Amino acid sequence: MADSPRERKVARPPDFTQLIDLASEFVGGKILFATDDFFAPAENLLKRDNPSFKEHEYTEFGKWMDGWQTRRKRIPGHDWCVVQLGIQGVIRGFDVDTSYFTGDHAPRVSIQAANFEEDKQPEIPQREVRTGAAATPEEFEAISELKSDDWSCLVPMTELTPGNPASSHNYFPVTSQQRWSHVRLNIFPDGGIARLRVYGTGQKDWTAGDPKEPLDLVTIAYGGACVGFSNAHFGHPNNIIGVGTAKSMADGWETARRLDRPPILENDENGILLVPGCEWAVFRLAHPGVITQIEIDTKYFKGNSPETCKVDGCILTAQEEEDMVRQKWDLPGHKWKPLLPVTKLKPDEMHVLDSLTPELQDVITHAKFTITPDGGVSRLRLKGFPSSICLLRPREKPMMRFSVKAGFRANL
Repeated sequence: MADSPRERKVARPPDFTQLIDLASEFVGGKILFATDDFFAPAENLLKRDNPSFKEHEYTEFGKWMDGWQTRRKRIPGHDWCVVQLGIQGVIRGFDVDTSYFTGDHAPRVSIQAANFEEDKQPEIPQREVRTGAAATPEEFEAISELKSDDWSCLVPMTELTPGNPASSHNYFPVTSQQRWSHVRLNIFPDGGIARLRVYGTGQKDWTAGDPKEPLDLVTIAYGGACVGFSNAHFGHPNNIIGVGTAKSMADGWETARRLDRPPILENDENGILLVPGCEWAVFRLAHPGVITQIEIDTKYFKGNSPETCKVDGCILTAQEEEDMVRQKWDLPGHKWKPLLPVTKLKPDEMHVLDSLTPELQDVITHAKFTITPDGGVSRLRLKGFPSSICLLRPREKPMMRFSVKAGFRANL
């Protein structure tokens, strides 16, 4: 059954909505507990897709709704659920989306958060997606190990707007700089919410792990981010530094076809297409470091992969990055150091390539990924070793000397 059409005319979303959704099922977020799932399960809160509406669809328990909807409460208390973030990190803001809940949205909400180290998280039994049910005494007992009543409050009790097109998004900025692993969503006293978006940046404990083991320094899970691009017609470059392998072309970066390509294409003496233009994306690494290996995956891009690509790196302070964003990344060419020369790409294939930097010993903070002439890529991994300092912390005087973590040279 087709979804009912809805035209959204809303104010511009806050800047934090451009960050990754740390709770999305797409990055591994999951519901650990919900007091009630009578009309619709809490797992719907974490769906990556926008909410939909099916006007005439009903279940055995009532109207089908694309969100979390509890029964009309007739006992003391209020409803709540606990979310384990797929990516642990700093939360910059929430979007509590009440789309399509117009007569039964939750009237008030508050949000709490906690941080548990991976090896110190209490074991919570995996729950089943269900409707028509409430939490059992055993589930209440298991979730009590997290002591969520005492978690830090990031959003105090606040009234929500109903799910009309112009008012369904309830945005809450967060100023805390702490790293979080779990959130608790409280609704007062009951009702429905379509989606919970937890926007922020991944944050890794760089002191943990084997210093001889290379890490993906650009992954969004550790705090990498796209800070500029030329074209993102069919998919944002942040997708290619996402968690895990792509599930479809929609999970990659794909540009529009360049209009300046010649009417008849020709190759040069090396078999490379002679085309005038290219597309690019610039990424801030999660941590400055030396890149030793580059992985470029064109999975699913069978008739629309790029002809070639290259990767360059540079060192920028936080202020220099801000300047480059304003200047649309018009950075002098000599600032960029080659990490990967122009390289032919094959469709629907993983390419594992050695970086030039094991010889150059160059630490970088930013990488520029250029594709020619256009097309799509599903994943980019920049593997290497973090340096011992970070230029991008605000209000910190940048250091000009760089050192590589112990074990780097022994690993080469």
